[in-house]
Amino acid sequence: MKELQGSVETQQFNQNVDVKPSIYSISNILKFVIFSMIGIFMFFIPIEWNGKSSIPLDHFVTWVRNIVGKGASYYVLILVMLGAIHPFYKKTWKKNAVETVITLFKVLGAIATIMVIFNIGPAWLMAEDMGPYWLNFLLIPIGMLVPIGAVFLALLVGYGLLEFIGIFMQPIMRPIWKTPGRSAIDAVASFVGSYSIGLLITNRVYKEGKYTKREAVIIATGFSTVSATFMIVVAKTLDLMHIWNLYFWLTLVVTFAVTAITVRLRPISKMSDEYYSGEGYPEEVIKKDRIKVAWNQAMITAESAPKLWKNIFDNVKDGVQMAMGILPTIMSIGLLGLILVNQTPVFDYLGYIFYPLTAILQIPEPFLAAKAAAINLVDMFVPSLVVLKTSLETRFIIGSLSISVILFFSSLIPCIMSTEIPLRMRDIFSIWFIRTVFSLLLITPLAFLFL
Repeated sequence: MKELQGSVETQQFNQNVDVKPSIYSISNILKFVIFSMIGIFMFFIPIEWNGKSSIPLDHFVTWVRNIVGKGASYYVLILVMLGAIHPFYKKTWKKNAVETVITLFKVLGAIATIMVIFNIGPAWLMAEDMGPYWLNFLLIPIGMLVPIGAVFLALLVGYGLLEFIGIFMQPIMRPIWKTPGRSAIDAVASFVGSYSIGLLITNRVYKEGKYTKREAVIIATGFSTVSATFMIVVAKTLDLMHIWNLYFWLTLVVTFAVTAITVRLRPISKMSDEYYSGEGYPEEVIKKDRIKVAWNQAMITAESAPKLWKNIFDNVKDGVQMAMGILPTIMSIGLLGLILVNQTPVFDYLGYIFYPLTAILQIPEPFLAAKAAAINLVDMFVPSLVVLKTSLETRFIIGSLSISVILFFSSLIPCIMSTEIPLRMRDIFSIWFIRTVFSLLLITPLAFLFL
């Protein structure tokens, strides 16, 4: 790992007893404590409001959505249109074949969004489980969550909390997942908040030179799973709420166990340890005075942090750009996936890729399980619809698999592609396949053991 020589931050980190007294000012302490506490509260503390238990950020976004009403659809339409135009404005659409294809999907997504909002499309597109479903349950929530979440994200990661927590998480994160201690914030933000927020954190920290390319890829493909609140939707759909705690904790364990495996296999194991701009701020390994060093690092960060409004502006700008990048492709790729699943035998054939494994593992209804595993590449919710009428074991396995595989085209993959994280499409397919295989290998015996 390349060390940044001569950086003030690194020198102060190495010489943790030789820190300027001025960094312990009341102003820095208040910035660290107050802003971090607000960020923690908004992202990590579930509260009940109007009969719904969720994190405050989710409640706040819901409140804003209720206020704007139908205006939310037009707001999303603006983002989708800007997202479709942006590749042509920046001339990135012809950068390579992948960018050209993604741009095409963005244009198609913009067209589909216009048709759904103004109700001018064919009957199949206007069906409640097609265009309107994608608009109301994916585009609008994500389109509002990412920019609004970016405001509080500025408080969560910009004033020392990332560095403070990172020091204490080093003995866990580095040996198991080969990522810095500070990456624990990303993992928790995804699971209790949203993978889009988790990716926003990852991209921001990566561009600041605090993650290497390989570390950013590990976090994006290994920690950025759907939120716990969306897991409830899956559990309700599959009639698993009576064993919710078992489903939640086993899925959590399997998800991060699979990540620990994938980081040791190609393609991730051979990825570069370079930084975004060529130089970075690697996390120093601390073995003593952990509390003192953590406090020092928090104060250094608070001291060097930009002014609050500039920090918020930069984060909101990143959030809006991410929303512009992902919303058009969510609409187009998601609809395409639903058409392929419902109207063609494509996934019947692709299911044979995993059928030998599901048969060997003796999963009840092995072919349906294999088909659902293949469909998971398109969307993480659709596989649940395929196994609705199967045995409890099969429903449990597919419900867990949908979460632990992480990568899917209707949302997360476009999210990753809209960031600066360097991940090629062939690597995405490889990681998806590896995660699918190991998720099945791990969750199946656990399902048989506990059910």
